[in-house]
Amino acid sequence: MSVVTASNIGIHLGGEPLFSDVSFKLTRGDRMTLSGRNGAGKSTLLRMLDGELPNDSGSLSITRGVRVALHDQRPPRGSGLTLSGYVFTGRSDTIETEAELQELEQKMSGGDHSDETMGAYSKAQQKLELHGGYRWRDEVLVVLRGLGFDDAEFDRDLSTFSGGELTRASLARALAARADLLLLDEPTNHLDIQTLEWLEGYLKELDAAVVLVAHDRWFLESVGTSVLELELGKSRFFKGPWHAWRKEHAARQVALGKQIEKQEAEIARMEAFVERFRYKASKAKQAQSKVKQIDKVKADAASFDPEDKRRLAFSFAQPERASRVVLKAVNVKLEVPGRTLVDNANFLIERDEHVVLIGANGAGKTTLIETLAGERQPAAGSVRLGHNAKLGYLSQHAETAAGEGSVLDAASRETGLSGQKVRDLLGAFLFSGGDVNKSLSDISGGEQRRLSLAILVASGANVLLLDEPTNHLDIESREALEDALSVFPGALILISHDRALLEAVGGRTLVCEDGEVKSFQVGWAEYQHDRDLEAEAEREVRPAKATRSENARRGGSPNKETAKALRRVTSLEKQVEKAEAELARLEDRLADPGAWSTPEKTAKNTRRHDRAKQKVVDLYQEWEAAEGVNSPVA
Repeated sequence: MSVVTASNIGIHLGGEPLFSDVSFKLTRGDRMTLSGRNGAGKSTLLRMLDGELPNDSGSLSITRGVRVALHDQRPPRGSGLTLSGYVFTGRSDTIETEAELQELEQKMSGGDHSDETMGAYSKAQQKLELHGGYRWRDEVLVVLRGLGFDDAEFDRDLSTFSGGELTRASLARALAARADLLLLDEPTNHLDIQTLEWLEGYLKELDAAVVLVAHDRWFLESVGTSVLELELGKSRFFKGPWHAWRKEHAARQVALGKQIEKQEAEIARMEAFVERFRYKASKAKQAQSKVKQIDKVKADAASFDPEDKRRLAFSFAQPERASRVVLKAVNVKLEVPGRTLVDNANFLIERDEHVVLIGANGAGKTTLIETLAGERQPAAGSVRLGHNAKLGYLSQHAETAAGEGSVLDAASRETGLSGQKVRDLLGAFLFSGGDVNKSLSDISGGEQRRLSLAILVASGANVLLLDEPTNHLDIESREALEDALSVFPGALILISHDRALLEAVGGRTLVCEDGEVKSFQVGWAEYQHDRDLEAEAEREVRPAKATRSENARRGGSPNKETAKALRRVTSLEKQVEKAEAELARLEDRLADPGAWSTPEKTAKNTRRHDRAKQKVVDLYQEWEAAEGVNSPVA
């Protein structure tokens, strides 16, 4: 049964049509993602589905009795409310049912056992059971914990939380509402990677229809089952995963003869993204994911061809060569009032290394990168720059573009460029015509971020320190940034919650955790997979420990060393299989001549291939040693 059906709906804002002829149908378990540039109408459509805005044309039908919950970027309001109290308001009908039951119980305890009272009590009980029973509050608290709130925060007043925390509170309220139609506008904002993964799992298990807007490609691929494309007032509905829609969209442009080289590169990008995402499909399915009916694509493209052609595209110039080690942290200690974030951190960055820095919110990532950038002093230890190392720092708040005057004034002031050169720079970052004269106080978050990137590109830095550079950027701009960083010939350290960016750019992973900074010579996805394997092995060990404990109580115990050795062999077998599969995927990607098109790409990919091969060899040796086999490595 459908939850919501839209037939040719449209809306006008400010007297002008925003979009028209939008159609789709959603049932429980459908998770539709909205695609379109800023201003295309994505948030407006969510508010139409929530009943906040009426449609001006067409028919919008939400099935009777369907509960709707909206999470958007407007902060929660309410004086005197605690965090849990605010989130519980998303279940106001359940609270009303509880109150009704209490009132009926009082009547019954007073001797009222009429058919009317007993019938009302039975109906109220059934209604409460449908809403989760008497333990519904526990369900809500599970959501709060999943979104990163501690139990100690549940009774804090809303006014004591930061803007980012309030946004998470709004998301918790929507998720906990037990809605049949869940509407999410940028739900991934202010979430760390662990929380993002929790949210993905939660949404995929949810018995509801979901409509969402997000710029996190990994999240869209993991969660989405369909895409509604909004572009220049028109729409197109695509049934299938996000990457398949992107490939189909690019194929449409190829069929129309538009920017064929760019669109073919787009298709290749999606195939590489799927491999990084560890999407495992059979060859038959892979063949089906290609666009098979080019005539149909041509016909569809001819009937639907609105597209905003402006795209962000930029690259970093070859910077001045620095010494082999460009940055070194020596016994660094980082503190905030009342707390030590990092103690005795030691690591170095070489001149062509691309490093990602990850860790839970509050672990000290931003504090560390600010210290490396010289924006703050460590409590102990030192940060040393190599010879000719020139830092380029981009904070998550884009202060590099702050100040007085216009966009043009800021770009000239920060880069030293003038005349046509500074205008050309700004044009590459989508500031054209009158855009360059906009006051800094009036530009959007996305414009602020693009201006900061323009200043960074013109800086000539050979060491980039980037803290959440994708903030306020749409998907196309994120991918332009990914392209530029992937081939950046200098060193970089990147903090981001955009997992697609982390995996595409990083060849080494620094982890801020438990007061330490640990280094792993692998990219983010491989590091995360190894962590998942460790967690799985730990889960397997727990039942074994319980069995040994029980055996001990009964007077006997198995050979502990033998059991441990068997677990080690099993774990290594899985790691060998994984390493071989990753080597095969890497070799498939490196078969593309584009992987060797520049000296920088050749050097980077040679190192990646050597590391992947060596990992297979090392794991085979460990496995054979653990198993007691002395046969040669395959």
